Amino acid sequence: MGKLGGSLLPHHTSLALLCLSLPFFVHSQCTKNPVIFTFGDSNSDTGGYAFGLGFNLGLPNGRTFFHRSSGRISDGRLLIDFLCFKILNGYEDFTNALYIIDIGQNDLAGAFTYLSYAQILERIPSFITEIKYAIYGVWQRGGKNFWVHNTGPLGCLPQKLATRSKNASDFDQFGCLKPLNDGAKAFNEQLRALCEELRSELKNATIVYVDVFSIKYDLIANSTTYGFENPLMACCGYGGAPYNYNASVGCGRTGYNICEEGSKYISWDGVHYTEAANAIVASKILSTNYSTPPVKFDYFCNT
Repeated sequence: MGKLGGSLLPHHTSLALLCLSLPFFVHSQCTKNPVIFTFGDSNSDTGGYAFGLGFNLGLPNGRTFFHRSSGRISDGRLLIDFLCFKILNGYEDFTNALYIIDIGQNDLAGAFTYLSYAQILERIPSFITEIKYAIYGVWQRGGKNFWVHNTGPLGCLPQKLATRSKNASDFDQFGCLKPLNDGAKAFNEQLRALCEELRSELKNATIVYVDVFSIKYDLIANSTTYGFENPLMACCGYGGAPYNYNASVGCGRTGYNICEEGSKYISWDGVHYTEAANAIVASKILSTNYSTPPVKFDYFCNT
C-alpha cells in the first residue's frame, strides 16, 4: 500500500433496511417509527452484498467512521446513512415505509462500455420501464411513499475518465466526459417524466423526484468552495494523478495508493463517493431545493 501526497462491484441491486443513529446530522421530527427500504446499487449498499455472498471487503474501506470494514464501498458512511437518523425497531409497516429508488448508474455505466451513444439512447426507455414496474409492483402491495434519485454525472467518475477516449472534444470545462454526462441527463429526463406520469396514475402515492445529478455536478464544478482537492481523482486506487484509477489495481488490492485525508476528496475509489462528499450531498437533498415536489424527507413518518 502506498499513500498519495495530497472496483466497482459486479452489477447488482441491493435492498437495504437501513438504520443508523446520526443525532448530530438530522433531528427526527417523526411521530412514528420511520421505516426505509432502499433499492439501488453499490452506491447505496450498506453491506448486504458483501454479507450475503461472502464478499471480503476489508480496509481501507470504512477507515473514516467505522474504523473497520462495514460492507460499504467508501471510507465511511454513504448517502443513505446520512439520510437516516435513528435506529429503527420495527420493519413490518410496509404501507407507511419510504421506498428509495436509486437505480441507473450501473445500467448506464455498463452500457457505455460496449454500446455507442446512439444505442444507449435507444436502451434508456427499457431501463425506465423496469423502474416503472418496480415502483408499480411495490405500490400494488401497499407501498405509497417513493423517493426517487436520478443518476449522477457518470462522466466525472475517475473510473470512466481513466479508461475512456482522450479526445479533447469529449471533455467539458471541468474535465468531465460530455458524452457520458449527456447520457445521464437523457436518462434523468425520462426518469423525471416517469415520476410525473406515476403521480397521476398511482392513487394515494407520494412520488418525490430528487435531482442528485445537479448536486454532484456542483461538487465537481465548485470543488474548492466545498474544501475538496483534485475533484476528479480517486482517494484510493493506483496510478497517481490525474485520476489515480487502474482497473487492475483497485482500492485495497496489492500495490494500491491512498490519500492522507479522504475529507479533501470527492471520489473514494473512482466510482463511489467519500463520506465527506456523501455528507454534503445528503445535506442538499434534505434542503428540498432539489426535490420535485419539494417535500421534506421525514414526511412519510408524519402522515
